[in-house]
Amino acid sequence: LDSEMTVVRNEMERGENSPDRILYQKTVSAMYQWHSYGRDTIGARADVENVDIPRLRAFYRTYYQPDNATLVVSGSFDAAQVKAWIFDAFGKIPRPVRVLPRLYTLDAAQDGERSVTLRRAGGVPLVFSAYHVPPEASPAYAAFEMLALVMGDTPSGRLHKQLTEHQLAASTFAWAQGLADPGFAMFGAQLAPEQDIEAARTALLQTLEATAREPVTDEELQRARTKWLKSWEQSFTNPEAIGLALGDAAGQGDWRLLFLTRDRVREISLAEVQSAAEHYLMASNRTLGLYLPTDAPQRAPAPARVDVADALKSFKPQSAAAAVEAFETTPVHIEQRTQRFDVGGIHAAVLPKATRGALVQAVLTLHFGDEKTLFGQGEVPDLLADLLDKGTASHSRQQVQDRLDALKTEISFNDGVGRISVHITSRREHLPAAIQLVAEMLRQPALTPEALAEVKQQALTALAQQRKEPEAVAENAVARLVNDVPPRYPRGDPRHARSFDEIAEDVNRVTIEQVRAFHSRFYGARLGEFAAVGDFDAAEVQRVLAASFADWRQAGEPYTRVPRPLRALPPQRLQLLTPDKQNATLLAYIAVPLTDADPDYPALLMANHLLGGSGTSRLWRRVRETEGLSYDIGSHIQWNSWEPNSEWTASAIFAPQNRAKAEAAFQEEIARAHKDGFTVQEVADGVRGLLSLRRLSRAQDAALAQTLASNLFIGRNFLRAAEVDQALQALTPAQVNVALRRYLPLQSFVIGVAGDFK
Repeated sequence: LDSEMTVVRNEMERGENSPDRILYQKTVSAMYQWHSYGRDTIGARADVENVDIPRLRAFYRTYYQPDNATLVVSGSFDAAQVKAWIFDAFGKIPRPVRVLPRLYTLDAAQDGERSVTLRRAGGVPLVFSAYHVPPEASPAYAAFEMLALVMGDTPSGRLHKQLTEHQLAASTFAWAQGLADPGFAMFGAQLAPEQDIEAARTALLQTLEATAREPVTDEELQRARTKWLKSWEQSFTNPEAIGLALGDAAGQGDWRLLFLTRDRVREISLAEVQSAAEHYLMASNRTLGLYLPTDAPQRAPAPARVDVADALKSFKPQSAAAAVEAFETTPVHIEQRTQRFDVGGIHAAVLPKATRGALVQAVLTLHFGDEKTLFGQGEVPDLLADLLDKGTASHSRQQVQDRLDALKTEISFNDGVGRISVHITSRREHLPAAIQLVAEMLRQPALTPEALAEVKQQALTALAQQRKEPEAVAENAVARLVNDVPPRYPRGDPRHARSFDEIAEDVNRVTIEQVRAFHSRFYGARLGEFAAVGDFDAAEVQRVLAASFADWRQAGEPYTRVPRPLRALPPQRLQLLTPDKQNATLLAYIAVPLTDADPDYPALLMANHLLGGSGTSRLWRRVRETEGLSYDIGSHIQWNSWEPNSEWTASAIFAPQNRAKAEAAFQEEIARAHKDGFTVQEVADGVRGLLSLRRLSRAQDAALAQTLASNLFIGRNFLRAAEVDQALQALTPAQVNVALRRYLPLQSFVIGVAGDFK
């Protein structure tokens, strides 16, 4: 208890660093005067620090028993065998003799606006407006899932149109929280530092509470229904997501509520949604940042529990989905199943296989420019990437989003130095159309001044949040140290590590003309990679890729990868101040003269895994489990496939007053690993654990598609993964220990600590 108490307290302290999280906690607490929903799960600080063993034992013996438990198994398995294991493991536990406590507390209907104001250092302005709603089992609850999208979706939501598009907020959001007892719907807006919170608050409330005058339209409901059902179907293809969702539904009264809510969303009428908005989205049912008295208070309907058995009497489950093949995730089998072809300048690797829901994960990356042509571009490439999903020359932003919803497709863009990447999640029947839409978005983006103003505001808002966050401050400081190693990368070089002020200057300087010029000059399909994993027709995908990109091969600046040679830093320690933050961070860094093709790669990979790369590592056991100084500690290597210049980093969070202890434990544990080395048993366990993690990554289609694309870029195939697996299995403790001492030498780290160390 002594060590775990400080670990849990450190977890609480990490949460205390987030104004968003604390405002959410305090808003919900103000909503519920008596019900336990108003109490944050982690508890009060005094409770965490003072709870005793007898109280923990009593809680455990009361609640940790089989009549209060739900077991969900999801994925690919032999159901009969798993059931037998379950009966064998749990059937032997005696039936409890105690009776679970009866829960009876319900808050009365709220009778006036409630308010909470939070003042802390750092972050950006934020407004929440929350309303009590019925339990998820109630027939009325599905209306709030729809209202959350009608109000909070981007770009179709009313809040986005009234606040974000009118420059009153940087972004808006909403969600409904279905619970066993009456829950809540949360709406909000995040502001840039210079925006007027009062103007945003007024616009937020006027938009939410004006549905009597401005009813929900049929178009809004149909759009929300389509998006919600797409998301539901998407999550149902993910074994982890559906397992968690079933567990949540069981906690709300019955696992079948997951499907009942889906059916209610399908069948809900416009009148039901409008009625819910008028009866619940009202001032007297609101919790916000102000108290406003009224002569004629209005009440929402009295909260009431729902008889779940009665609610489910008319429920008819759908037939089970068809089983799919059990895909073997060995590197050799993946290589055998992978098909490769070229389309113009795009190299493709595709792996067709059956999946739950005919799901497909795909990645497209295009490369352009070199260190000279990319010099001085600043924030233009990043903002261009943010604009690609904001409409095209032929379709508005809303039409693009509606098209994606109709195709049951999700896309995301991210950019790097000299590249733009697109991740696509789609279905077999929709993948060709999704690729065509991605091509339109890449080749003919609308690039409007209004959209640029929006994404610039969002970039500045995110930057304002980072300026006082210990993790971001430490990472930025170390990156700037690396940048200053001679020969220093000058301002404008794509490798230059910018300060927060320089980033802000670059964002503010960007014009729509610069963005359009960059797109016209750099974007093209001279060189790229496409990879797809899942249920699709490979021949059809090849045809669509050719039709969409083959004639774009001559566009864009020629690509030469920007080199990143090793830049070793002398050992040093930085102490960085982030006032009023109750959680601090430690960041350690060292440049490693290796690539992931080096013969020492497997040994150092294992050394890092044993030192800080897993939940059983030396650093984890010492700093978290033994001394209870950190909720989260670990290490990682960012491998370079080209130059011998990989980066090892380790990080830990801790309470600022524990800085000396945390640093000492970190340094002592690394020194002990150097002195004593890893044991035979540690290496054997580490090999099993690391190989298991590698198998798991190959079983995740999104990660597999990304690896196929990366292999195309660096000229490898999956047989390299098999070679690494074999090398890991053959490792000896001597090899691992030599790699640790050679590449992570003592007294060679750059260490930065950031926090409020007053």
